[in-house]
Parts: sequence; structure tokens; C-alpha cells
Amino acid sequence: MPAKGLVLISGVNGYIASRTAETFLKAGYSIRGTVRSLESGKALLNVLSEYATIGQLEIVTVPDITVDEAFDEAVKGVTAICHMASPVSFSFTDPDYVINTAVGGTVSILKSALKAGEQLKSVIYISSIAAIVGPQEAPYTFTEKDWNSFSEGEVARLGGGAGGPQIYLASKTAAERAFWKFRDEHKPKFSQTAVNPVFVTGPPLLLAETPGENGKNINETVRDIYQILAFGKIVPAMLPSPSFVDNRDVARIMLFAVEEAKKCNGERFIACGGRFAEQAIADILRKQYPDRDIEEGSPGEGYLPDFSYPKDGIAVSGKKIVEFSGVGYLPYRQSVIEAAKAFEIYL
Repeated sequence: MPAKGLVLISGVNGYIASRTAETFLKAGYSIRGTVRSLESGKALLNVLSEYATIGQLEIVTVPDITVDEAFDEAVKGVTAICHMASPVSFSFTDPDYVINTAVGGTVSILKSALKAGEQLKSVIYISSIAAIVGPQEAPYTFTEKDWNSFSEGEVARLGGGAGGPQIYLASKTAAERAFWKFRDEHKPKFSQTAVNPVFVTGPPLLLAETPGENGKNINETVRDIYQILAFGKIVPAMLPSPSFVDNRDVARIMLFAVEEAKKCNGERFIACGGRFAEQAIADILRKQYPDRDIEEGSPGEGYLPDFSYPKDGIAVSGKKIVEFSGVGYLPYRQSVIEAAKAFEIYL
């Protein structure tokens, strides 16, 4: 085992988690990643084979993350845990299943963490901006002090009728509340940190053999880049005021929280590089791929040239982690271009 230790990453085959595994491996850590079935972990083992062949990357199965003791074996000997396994979709219809899975998985891994041993120094939870933002009158800037109580209330009131986006938002809020409640009640010796990314973009580490119809096999938060590149049409925005962060920035923040466990104990970190629009993707790709017939739309409309937030509007602040770590965010243009390059295999 490398001197830096062994890190457990739950849901390691996910869009953000796989990049996180790569980042930790490059930094000299060993990774034990959990998946629901060994079959679903094969792609990661292939992509990161240089680490797998020397025993620096191993895959274990946890079929149901909500079951008590589900992670008891997986946590043995680990020095850090990155809990990243949770349902992610804006198309959910069953709030009970989604919320119970998100909360149950979080509590389950924390219970197992208590049994992991003295060598465990930190547990990092990948939460979401969904646990922070809610309806608010402009001007307003969301920070780590905010909580999204609105979505929880809507789901409690309307159930499945609240709609997929609200169900997802409520699940992330409930799961993060459970994460901090556990810390308050158990006062563990290991540190606890939450990372709250906004809309995550950037090149996937893992790609399906085919994109699927209209890109359905591509992660939902980066699918728009593929769709605009492949079909040339500007797609409708999934969110009214979308913010962005590159998946490699999220991975870097996870690494920072592990390496600075004491400094980050009890902290929430919003991961946000700025604000974009679907028009921006078309503008970037049209310039990068002049031979492709990409819709012009209204160039420059709906976003600022530096991808910052308009004054006197609604904003999200990702400054706290920059102040803690001293490192800024990858530019949005770079995220879009490098994601598009990854998708060239599908053209």
C-alpha cells in the first residue's frame, strides 16, 4: 500500500466518483471502490488498469447501500471514506424510494465508519447544491449557510406529484441533514466534510460503448454537450439558472478535504465555477468545430463572457473552498471543449 493510505469510494463507477478515484490514485493513494455488481466495475478497472494490475485499485460489491452493516467489510483498514453512491436523476417519481436510499446509504456507511478502526481519519460526503438552493428573491447569493427546506416541504406536501427535480433536491437535503445529525449525535473521532457541487460538467472518465438514443447513456449533467455537438441543435436548459463546476475540480476538492482533514472537519464546501447557458455551449462548440453545422441561436445571449453571475441577480458562491485550498476552478470553455473531445468517438 502506498504510504498515503487506502481510500474507500462508494459508487466508484459514477461520473464524479470515477474521476475522484483517478485523482486519488494519481496522488499516491490506494482505492477500494464499491459497486452494486462486479460487472459494473469492469470498465473502471480497464480504464485504470495501470493501477489495478499493481493492486492499487480494487473493486468490491455492496449490492444494497441502505442495509445496516452493508459497508462493514469495505471500510476495514481504510484511512478515508468518500461517500459518493446516491441516486442522481431529475426524472424520479417515487420520493420514498429515492429519499430512503439517499438517507439510508449515508447513515449506513457512517455506522460502518465507526467500526473501521483508529486509522480512519475522515469521511467526505458528496452532497449537492440541491441541499442549499431554493426559491429566493434577487439579489441573493447562496452560500454554505443556506439550506433547501423548500423541496423537502414540497415533497412532503405533494409526494410524487412534486416532480422529479424536487424529489431529487429533497433527497440530497435529507441525506446531508442525516450526515450532520450523525456527527452531532455520535461525535466520531474522524472528521466529516460535505462537498456541494453545482451542475457538474467536464469529460467523463468512463464512456458507454454507444451514446444511446439522444445520448441517454451519457451522464445527465453533461449530456447537453454531446447533444449539441452531435445534432447541432441548442437544447432546452434543465435548470433556470444553471451553474457549473468541472468534475475534475470536484475530485480535487474531495482530495483536499481528505488531505486537510482537521482543517475541513465540520465544513461544507460549495463547488461552483460560475454560471453558463446552453447558448454558451453552442457558441463554444461552433468555434471549436467549424465544420459541424451547429445552430447559431442568439450568440452571447444568456451568459456573461467570463461566466460570472449578473449583478443584482441570484448567484451561488464557490469562494469558500478557493480560500481554503488556494486553488481556483477550471474555465468553462475548457470543460466544454474537453468533454466534446471525449464524445468525438460517437460522431
